[in-house]
Amino acid sequence: MRPTLQVRLSQHLALTPQLQQSIRLLQLSTLELHQEVEQMLASNPLLETDEEFDAPLPTATQERMTEREEREERVAQSESEAPAGDAPAGDEMRAEEFGTTERDDWENGTERDDFDGIRETPGSASSSSGDDDERPETEAPDESLQDVLRGQIPGMNLSAVDRAALLALIESLNEDGYLEDPLEDIVAAILGEEADLEQREELLDRFKVALKWLQSMEPAGVGARDLGECLELQLRLLSRSPEQALAVVVCRRHLDLLAKRDWRRLMSLTGADEELLRDAQSLIAGLEPKPGRRYARSENRPVIPDVIVQKAGRNFRVSINPDVLPKLRINDLYAQALRATRGGVSNSPLGGQLQEARWFIKNIQQRFDTIQRVSEAIVERQRGFFTHGELAMKPLVLREIADELGLHESTISRVTTAKYMATPWGTFELKYFFGSSLSTEAGGNASSTAVRALIKQFIAAEDTASPLSDSQLSTMLGEQGITVARRTVAKYREALKLAPANLRKSR
Repeated sequence: MRPTLQVRLSQHLALTPQLQQSIRLLQLSTLELHQEVEQMLASNPLLETDEEFDAPLPTATQERMTEREEREERVAQSESEAPAGDAPAGDEMRAEEFGTTERDDWENGTERDDFDGIRETPGSASSSSGDDDERPETEAPDESLQDVLRGQIPGMNLSAVDRAALLALIESLNEDGYLEDPLEDIVAAILGEEADLEQREELLDRFKVALKWLQSMEPAGVGARDLGECLELQLRLLSRSPEQALAVVVCRRHLDLLAKRDWRRLMSLTGADEELLRDAQSLIAGLEPKPGRRYARSENRPVIPDVIVQKAGRNFRVSINPDVLPKLRINDLYAQALRATRGGVSNSPLGGQLQEARWFIKNIQQRFDTIQRVSEAIVERQRGFFTHGELAMKPLVLREIADELGLHESTISRVTTAKYMATPWGTFELKYFFGSSLSTEAGGNASSTAVRALIKQFIAAEDTASPLSDSQLSTMLGEQGITVARRTVAKYREALKLAPANLRKSR
């Protein structure tokens, strides 16, 4: 082919370092942001904390710089920019005005791996009522499970060998108090591959004896290999009765049938009548399935809200939580020394760090300014929720907020991820306020969040002797004018962590 020259006109967006940092800071959680601030403080001597900083950070438009500082920054920035042809990165460039080529998990208010565009956020008391495994909020325990067990050893009159074997088993327990590894694996890990069969069998016998000692210790059920054994160990400490003996048999052999409430088959296999089976079930239900739970040191930290919403007359006031605002400033001594050097800031080795510190402060200010704007738009759209609760939640998608604020949907997705809002009804992730819509008989739309709140209310008020099926729940929603298929009701119920009707049934 004959080579030719062509002129082609195109537009493209160059992501400058400042813009990339702005986008990255926007999607960080509060904890991650403070870690980023600590790293920047450690690496940049021109950045320091402002201990006397009490007022909220100013927005990007309220930032004040001297003319000389602005001129020096533009000179330093122009020297570090890419060659001509790249898009300039002026102070007025805002990270949230551009979408990136990445595909966010949330598009138009929906999440791909969810069924309805709502990510469950168990951050409030109202959204976690169906979790059977939820622990009450207690202070962190002073002692671990291992500490409690080791404290019982001195009164057990053990030989040195048995004591060592018992200590090894105690260290092998998980946080729930279960012994997950088989005794044979523990022996192999201690002796290694070189040990002969006689040594292995001798040590295994020691561990079997030590296991008996471990399972006799408090809390009851500790050292079990599975749930059935854990419950059986606790049952054997109770006084003997027909229901206790039956409960032991059920835990040892038929725990799966009890979980399914398969009374007919249980009666056939055990020979017991339904009344005795239900007494045994009540006995088992009062046991602790995780003996070590009370001593577990929770890694979960309390959620610190980024935004606080308070009632102000007939309206709501939205403000950034001052506790999450980094208090940063430029070190005056370093900055003045740089300006006094020959050639100014641009010729100083620390000129790049001064520019980096200014960018960092400006991008953090811009981050909280964007969170404030998005939060105000959410509160305005969901006024019914803030006044009446989740039953008044309206359908809302990311595109609506993006169009209202003139931002890109990916920006709204970043802002609402891992950012929390304290409301009169509890603390919620910002994504909680987005949900798809369901049609109503009146021709309007109902939020899926409100529908789930209705389902939770229906189940809370049901007769436990005759619990509501998913079909009945669908019919009851239809009576409220909301068209919801039975399969959708089942998905909503599972999202609320509520068991199906057969497992909620009691006598």
